[in-house]
Amino acid sequence: MNDDVRVGIAEAIGTAILVIGGPGTAIFATGGFNEGLSVGILGVSLAFGLSLLCMAYLIGRISGCHINPAVTIGMIATGKVDAAKSAPYFVGQFLGGIVGAGAIALILAGTDGFLSQAQDAGFASNGYGDHSPAGFDLFSVAVIEIIVTAVFVLIVLGTTDEDGVPKGFGPIAAGLGLALVHMVSIPVSNTSVNPARSLATAVFEGDWALGQVWAFIVFPAIGAALAGAIWIVVGPQTSALASGD
Repeated sequence: MNDDVRVGIAEAIGTAILVIGGPGTAIFATGGFNEGLSVGILGVSLAFGLSLLCMAYLIGRISGCHINPAVTIGMIATGKVDAAKSAPYFVGQFLGGIVGAGAIALILAGTDGFLSQAQDAGFASNGYGDHSPAGFDLFSVAVIEIIVTAVFVLIVLGTTDEDGVPKGFGPIAAGLGLALVHMVSIPVSNTSVNPARSLATAVFEGDWALGQVWAFIVFPAIGAALAGAIWIVVGPQTSALASGD
């Protein structure tokens, strides 16, 4: 099979599972259908992190397991991925995210009223203003999304470097990093850091989320580019210069 096709399929599978694992947990297990059962912010954060960790071990050898356009942007900015060969990543991520959100919607549609209930609750979509979990405005959401995306992408850039961490441990750091940024930012924006995840849930929310999703494409992209710029300055070549190599 063509390498580009393999990469696209791997990224689609990984992103679909990330969406099922993350937003799926937020929809099914935060009290919406059973007030006595909620995993809370910690549970949702861990669901995102564990989903990424598992997918990294599953498809990392095929595509590097970006499963996030922001990560791909960071990889392009630092020369780890050739921009001319990046299309399968982006296509796979956005299509996979929509498939994952569609699977959640299909499950909800099997029980009368559950899909509309989840949509009314926001379908785990990202938002600002009245649609921020704690009512944060667009400026606050922009700042936190840029910062947490930059932090997360920096973690990925560092752990995917050949000298970054012991072989095989990168997915653990990336998964914990994703969980960390969710713990910080869920109350502010419901945490994007991933435009594919944001578009996927917005499509199935079907109302206000589609009008706000631009922010969760633009701000994570800015954060990813910022992370790339930082890594170019402070990455391994700086260490080599400092050691006199």
